[in-house]
Amino acid sequence: MSGLELRIVTLYPDVMSVYADRGNLIALEARCRARGLGTAVNAVSIGAALPADADVVLIGGGQDSEQQRIAPDLTARGAQLRAWADAGVAFLAVCGGFQLFGHSYRTGEGEELPGIGLFGVTTVAPPPGAPRCIGDVLAVAEDPALGELVGFENHGGRTYLGARARPFARVRFGFGNNGEDGTEGALRDAAIGTYLHGSLLPKNPAVTDWLIARALAHRYGQQPALPPLADAFAERAHAAAAAVAMRRARRV
Repeated sequence: MSGLELRIVTLYPDVMSVYADRGNLIALEARCRARGLGTAVNAVSIGAALPADADVVLIGGGQDSEQQRIAPDLTARGAQLRAWADAGVAFLAVCGGFQLFGHSYRTGEGEELPGIGLFGVTTVAPPPGAPRCIGDVLAVAEDPALGELVGFENHGGRTYLGARARPFARVRFGFGNNGEDGTEGALRDAAIGTYLHGSLLPKNPAVTDWLIARALAHRYGQQPALPPLADAFAERAHAAAAAVAMRRARRV
């Protein structure tokens, strides 16, 4: 796959990167490099211009204070980000980033943070002092190609899917979007929203490859078969995380 290159945009990496979310970029670049794929990374923070185009967009998580900082800037970019999603750009939005990629997020203090509506979800935080959704997660992806997913969640907000929204996965152990309906995250075309930290991609190489394949389809007009990689370490990390979730997490 020599000569091909993916354009990666990371949104607010200096603000939105809790629980090792920056590892998602590291894993994405590593699996591209192992296949001879080039990567051009553009880190976009508050006030910086978005590039003209992208193939993959990443945004991590943050606490309410960080979300309050980026929300006005992010909503100003909403039209372009939604247009990219419509055009097949791959997205991975984690936790706080996922919440602001929905329609809105109401904080525990009652402040309504507008989202960009890329996912058909809304998020509401319970009052201060309410228990958080925290712990290891084992889920099964809605897309059969992705199979079993592992990660770690830590969020106060409860996210609810709209009538037309599709979950990213179904939770077996853990809380997921809201601890009630068994859903985890949201999936729209080539865009994934999720509460799974960990970071997500190093322990779930199938998700990384899913993003790479769709990013290649966006850039070059076709989705090629990716050469397989030796995944022994990733598989061991995935299996260990799954075992921990089954042993310690809340069973759905």
